[in-house]
Amino acid sequence: MFESVDQVIGQLEEQGYICDKRIATVVFLAQQLDKPVLIEGPAGVGKTELAKVVALALGRELIRLQCYEGLDEAKALYEWEYSKQLLYTQILKDKVAEVIEGTSTLAEAADRVASEDSVFFSERFIVPRPLMKAISSDEPCMLLIDEVDKSDPEFEAFLLEVLSDFQVTVPELGTIEARNIPMVFLTSNDAREMSDALKRRCLHLWIDYPDEELEIKILDSKVPEIDKRLAEDVVRLMHKIRTLDLKKVPSISETLDWARSLLALNASELDDEIVSDTLNVILKYEGDVKKAQGELSKLIDKKSAEARAKESQPAPAAAGGAEKKGILH
Repeated sequence: MFESVDQVIGQLEEQGYICDKRIATVVFLAQQLDKPVLIEGPAGVGKTELAKVVALALGRELIRLQCYEGLDEAKALYEWEYSKQLLYTQILKDKVAEVIEGTSTLAEAADRVASEDSVFFSERFIVPRPLMKAISSDEPCMLLIDEVDKSDPEFEAFLLEVLSDFQVTVPELGTIEARNIPMVFLTSNDAREMSDALKRRCLHLWIDYPDEELEIKILDSKVPEIDKRLAEDVVRLMHKIRTLDLKKVPSISETLDWARSLLALNASELDDEIVSDTLNVILKYEGDVKKAQGELSKLIDKKSAEARAKESQPAPAAAGGAEKKGILH
């Protein structure tokens, strides 16, 4: 259990997740108030990862419900295992014959069979889906409802009932209440606006692209073998690229992929050639690559003009040979 906001920051960092005080405060309050958290923001900024590391830090089982268009209650809550019920019916057919023995009408036989419904409609024939798993868990768990914005508004309305009372009703069995209230994180890539009713029931957290300082810290944590100067150049250029009008803006995950790619290519600095050759690692659409290449060309031309201006001036004596500079220097 988290005892303070600072402890949240420390324990998440131990799990490899670097966060600021704002994120840590929401996580701490979610635990203290037993409130779900709706985490919104661009894809790839660590929304799902936050739920995973919080579960690890608290020692809770992570139960994940991946949302998609057409998701319904049956796939999220429970399903009856009809094939197993049929198998039991075949095995117990002699017992069924004994139950209806002596009946004179079909209606009477049906009534006797119906009186034994509890045998075939019991928990042994239920296949629990993520929501029921979380509610019926013997230990406190973490329920991650991932990409809730991809689900239909009807399913969102169903979630409201579950998140309000933390109980579900199975017509054949009755109401099942949560043995332990799960910690609930919902993530959204902002594909559609979430309802006011859902937001009212949740603490809200917006996770955006980190500033340069935080992103360098994340990069150092996830790719510790990278050179400090190269890490700074990667992050600085990523921030320049994110200012462009792109179809898909590169996220933190692309920053990490790019850094690992540069290490795999034994790159010690960012020059125009290595950047041009690896842009496809961080940009997923050809139009975005061309836009970035155009911006890169402008940057290189600017640096070249600055270099020529310096060359036209008397250069001070240098202790060593000329040092090759990357595109950002």
